[in-house]
Amino acid sequence: MNRLTSPRIRPLALALLSAALLAPTLGSTQGFPEKPITFIVPFAAGSATDQLARAIAQGVTLESKQSVVIDNKPGANAFIGAQAAKAAKADGYTVFITTNTTHAANEHLFKRLPYDPVKDFEPVTALGRGGQIMVVNPSLPVNSVTDFIKLAKAQPGKLSFGSGSSSSRTAGELFKQMTGTYIVNIPYRSNPPAVTDLIGGQIDMMITDMATGLPQVKAGKLKALGVSTKKRSPLAPEVPTIDEAGVKGYEMTYWFAAYVPAGTPAPVIARLNKLLVNAAHSSTAANFYQSTGTEIFTSTAEELRKFQAAESLKWGRIIKSAGIEPE
Repeated sequence: MNRLTSPRIRPLALALLSAALLAPTLGSTQGFPEKPITFIVPFAAGSATDQLARAIAQGVTLESKQSVVIDNKPGANAFIGAQAAKAAKADGYTVFITTNTTHAANEHLFKRLPYDPVKDFEPVTALGRGGQIMVVNPSLPVNSVTDFIKLAKAQPGKLSFGSGSSSSRTAGELFKQMTGTYIVNIPYRSNPPAVTDLIGGQIDMMITDMATGLPQVKAGKLKALGVSTKKRSPLAPEVPTIDEAGVKGYEMTYWFAAYVPAGTPAPVIARLNKLLVNAAHSSTAANFYQSTGTEIFTSTAEELRKFQAAESLKWGRIIKSAGIEPE
């Protein structure tokens, strides 16, 4: 009998072969990260997601000693960013910093997606959640949600609202449905350019994230009518909730999370989870959370997986109740 085929030698040979095959995978996770990481953001620079990504990036860099590159890929309802993240190498060096737009709402807003929010990505951690603010151009002759509703009903189809994400669009559509108004939706690649047009008078209203809208209110460039959460924001306590301002039961929130391409090794995901969670709770990110009224909301990868599934069902119900037909 050949020594290599001996029953005593065969298990040792198989063990050595297995170790050789596993070596690249194990080696790639030890000391991770060993080079710069890229954060793909599916919205424009200046958006809430972009601001969060940059705040988290600082904490990751401090702990890992590796730089983080922010790659903004806005447009097409966040499809462009999602596709780029999906196509990236599954090695942990590309992280998708995104929101409920790509991973809970889009599947109910569109008949076909160029990505699968479940199969094409691995969850890493949740990163935060917050509310939105209803803002109008100061020249619009309204000072309250009730005034806006009266004006919209008096001029059906004449007023418009901008939306640069599924959250802002759904918030506006839900407002229309609950108030019985007809306001035209003007879609944008992201919320910042929509806010720019709102300031310029090209559109009349937006329900946008606090990080994008509130600074313009404080600068006197926009007028705030209400916030979308159940309680008033500590950042703008003088602004009533849309619910208390007359639209009973109105509530819209959003969330941020991090994902990596499907197939990324579990040890790498675990390392990324630790880096991102630590960054979210670090002093470098504190200003973002405090200045935008965003709640720090982190999780394990499995907790995010379950949360995303529940959120998909919730957003499906909201979109259906708002009467939004999939495109």
